[in-house]
Amino acid sequence: MELVAIFISAILVNNFVLYYFLGICPFLGVSKKIDSAISMGLAVTFVMTITAVVSWAINNWILIPHGLDYLKIVSFILVIASLVQLVEMFIRKVSPPLYQALGIYLPLITTNCAIMGLALLVALREYGFAEAVVFGLGSGLGFTLAIILMAAIREQLDLADIPEPLKGAGISLIVASIMALAFMGFIGMIK
Repeated sequence: MELVAIFISAILVNNFVLYYFLGICPFLGVSKKIDSAISMGLAVTFVMTITAVVSWAINNWILIPHGLDYLKIVSFILVIASLVQLVEMFIRKVSPPLYQALGIYLPLITTNCAIMGLALLVALREYGFAEAVVFGLGSGLGFTLAIILMAAIREQLDLADIPEPLKGAGISLIVASIMALAFMGFIGMIK
């Protein structure tokens, strides 16, 4: 039952984008079209899940037993950069149009603070292996949910009559803040 709570909490209650405000750059940059938002969400979900597993293993099997806790950040950065390079090479080979659509935002997954936050939270909360996997998957799916919802709203906003000063980033930030407020309604559900 605890794994279900961690999973649902990571998706809805403690959503990295809408609760912690981590990963805002790709959230706002790639959320203009639903297709690219889905692709970015899946890529981030994959990287988050694998990062949770690998960072947990490095932390529990190498850093803690050898008293090297102070190397967490450096080792997590190396893990994330390596995983993103693998994802980037895979997407470039399998789907060149998708690679072009994601553009600069694909390498930005490396510097996505949501992924680093995930690795650090797994270590800070002292999750076990199964908890780390569920937290990584749930966090990635939460990011995916948020970016797809934002893309769907932004596609509708292209057809709306928006005052000139609010067009672009202004309305996107207003929508993101309303989404964050809506997701705060899930806080009483699971802590």
